[in-house]
Amino acid sequence: MLWIKALHIISVIAWMAGLLYLPRLYVYHCESAVSSIQSETFKIMERRLYRAIMTPALILSWGFGCALIVKGGFVGEGWMFLKLLLVAVLTGVHFLLGHYRLVFERDENTRPAKFYRLLNEVPTVLMIGIVILVVVRPF
Repeated sequence: MLWIKALHIISVIAWMAGLLYLPRLYVYHCESAVSSIQSETFKIMERRLYRAIMTPALILSWGFGCALIVKGGFVGEGWMFLKLLLVAVLTGVHFLLGHYRLVFERDENTRPAKFYRLLNEVPTVLMIGIVILVVVRPF
């Protein structure tokens, strides 16, 4: 159980790092000219972050998390239901960021940097809720 918990925490940290960094890359990408060397470099960075780090970390987080739920006997607990709901929303944010990555890849971004700055806050807010639910278990 402790190994599963440790691997879950490691994968969540990797996933969250990507969720917090990718929108920041989009902010800077907005400021670079289309087809410039800088823009092309951002595309490579964004693709590698999303595909090589974030998505595998997402899969591992869910896998180890589900194992913890079953082994820990947390099925049916109220705080766990709400936690899973927030993690599902966080997963949606992950795929939304993937969509925007493709928009940048095609040089079709029309959103301002401010949009991505605001989007950058969403994973943080969700993470705070998730951590409070796991640690405090209010119900």
